[in-house]
Amino acid sequence: MNHTARLTAAQETSLAIAAAVVTANAYYIHPIIALVADHFGVSHARIGLVPALNQLALAVGIFLLLPLGDRFSNRRLTIAFATGQTVSLAVMTFAQGFTLFVLGSTLLGFFTIAPYLLPAYASKRVAPERLGQVTAKLTAGVILGILVARVGAGVVAEHFGWRAVYWAATGLMLAVTLALPRLMEGGERPASGRQSYTGLILSVFPLLSRHREILIAGAIQGLNFAQFIALWLGLALYLTSPPMGYGTDTVGYLAGLAAVSIASTPWLGRWSDAIGPRTARMVFASIQLIGILLLWPLGGTLWGLLVPLFIANLVGPGIDVTGRMTFLSLDPAIRTRLTTIYVVIMFIGGGIGSYAGTLAYDIHGWAGTCALLAGCSLALTALSFAARRYGR
Repeated sequence: MNHTARLTAAQETSLAIAAAVVTANAYYIHPIIALVADHFGVSHARIGLVPALNQLALAVGIFLLLPLGDRFSNRRLTIAFATGQTVSLAVMTFAQGFTLFVLGSTLLGFFTIAPYLLPAYASKRVAPERLGQVTAKLTAGVILGILVARVGAGVVAEHFGWRAVYWAATGLMLAVTLALPRLMEGGERPASGRQSYTGLILSVFPLLSRHREILIAGAIQGLNFAQFIALWLGLALYLTSPPMGYGTDTVGYLAGLAAVSIASTPWLGRWSDAIGPRTARMVFASIQLIGILLLWPLGGTLWGLLVPLFIANLVGPGIDVTGRMTFLSLDPAIRTRLTTIYVVIMFIGGGIGSYAGTLAYDIHGWAGTCALLAGCSLALTALSFAARRYGR
């Protein structure tokens, strides 16, 4: 086998589709969160535990499991963790009580490692000058998964109930898990060395001292992801509340605005290749801040919400792409562990944003959601400006 074989265009596309399916699972809850809360008889604040524990468990899983990608085959690990996702979704599908549903969601988060192994796997099999493009392509796949999950979940739940969403999700994950061995055939360079598992985990910390910019990149994406989740959970609660009176299908249709990201993200990746990731990230953060600040004055109507949501979806994923670009160009032997640091920080942010988003809405309604989002976006933009100077 030629261990240096480049990915073909078909392989890149297949991996992007796989990334879409394995990523989607955490996002089905977004448009249907009010229905699930009503079914189990819990408050808006308490239902926030479902996405919050999912995200925090994902951070723990990534810290404990993702570094194995620098020792073992990314292909084998991806298949194993996808199997864990499938089993966890089945638990959620059959759960009759809130505690078991939360447990299934938490286990799902712990095993959701495949979306973060795939970019590291692909980075070892693409030419350096195409790293931004291929990373963006996989990111577009992730965005597609999030889009289909949120739009599909809203529509399916409106007509067939929220549990049908998880039946469909389990079926999709089973299909992808069976297809992954073929999709990832050939070309992976074997990991070097036989470092112990404990040594591999502990080796993450020296990398922090040698590559401190990874903390900045992780913090920026942590804020970005926190505001993304807080926005869509708050929006789902807001739109399905009595004052607005919309169904979960409307929430899903509104989430369809993420389609703009599928078109824009590959272009953002190419532009970032040309001008540098730190400068591009600063620009994207500034544009996104404008959209976030428009949520309150334009949020009184469904049509008014389209403008800030379009702006945020247009450039938001570019912040993630540029953050990854700052470290995926480094030594291939440490890329998976650097990805571990980055994604752990990101999902800690997502966990905090999940609970803070539902709590802010529970206490102060849509105004509380908008205030929380404005604070996150301002901090994100300030860090992006500081990171550009730091990276010079």
